[in-house]
Amino acid sequence: MSHHHHHDLGREGFHEGRAESRARLAWTLGLTLVYMFAEIIGGYVSGSLALLADAGHMFSDVAALGLSLFAQWISQRPPTPQHTYGYYRAEILAALANGATLIAISIVIFIEAVKRFQQPEPVQGVLMFSIAIGGLVINIVGLLILNSGRNSNLNMHGAWLHIMTDALGSIAALVAGVLIWVFGWEWADPVASIAIGLLVIYSSWNLVKQAIAILMESTPSHLNLDAVRDAMLSVPAVDEVHDLHIWTITSGMESLSAHVVLGPGHEHQPSLESVRQMLHDEFSIDHITIQIDPAGQEECRSSF
Repeated sequence: MSHHHHHDLGREGFHEGRAESRARLAWTLGLTLVYMFAEIIGGYVSGSLALLADAGHMFSDVAALGLSLFAQWISQRPPTPQHTYGYYRAEILAALANGATLIAISIVIFIEAVKRFQQPEPVQGVLMFSIAIGGLVINIVGLLILNSGRNSNLNMHGAWLHIMTDALGSIAALVAGVLIWVFGWEWADPVASIAIGLLVIYSSWNLVKQAIAILMESTPSHLNLDAVRDAMLSVPAVDEVHDLHIWTITSGMESLSAHVVLGPGHEHQPSLESVRQMLHDEFSIDHITIQIDPAGQEECRSSF
């Protein structure tokens, strides 16, 4: 019985990408924090629920960006005997927390909007409009900073998603401000608040699902388990593949483990290298553990 474990030799680029992501997160965090206070003051003075809702969302942005930044930092800590994979999953936990927080904030916004429908309050449309424009500008700058790294990992995507939904919230507050300013339609304020909440839930749901799928060690959505199995069986030396598992450690780092039975006359090391190279070339999987089982030796096989 033989065991082969291959680690990706290109991890330097993986870590460099995360260092760049940390810098982008830090800049966006600073900008968002400054304008959050402006929105809180502006919402209080103008009496706008939509603006306060957007400020509350911006507060969640600050918390989310801080959490994402912390997760990026702690994920670089080396593995320990207790955490043999290291702390990569901290990024996934941060993404899950961000998504769940956004959904919770939306529920609070809905409750407050219903209260505003029942007991309308006067809103200063001009001030609301002015503050919303400033918030939108900050959001756009944040999106530009984070945009190039938003697909690098789920944690960065979650942070980008926070800023994107906040930008949409600023647009909703801006439109409501114009309607109140020009037509005196104060009902536009709670309507904008509900629109913000719906946008937040819609954009957050997929993030939560992806994070849960990774934590449950589901097969990555972009990989087909049967296709991977068939590709491994297509390697001339491989007669059988069983106990095949593919999961994600953190975004961009998939792992695979499997038991294989080799055909007669095939040497272990060259055969394993052929399988590893195929998995790298066709599926971009580099964190691989393969165990060679003797033909017909059932007791070596897992019951899972």
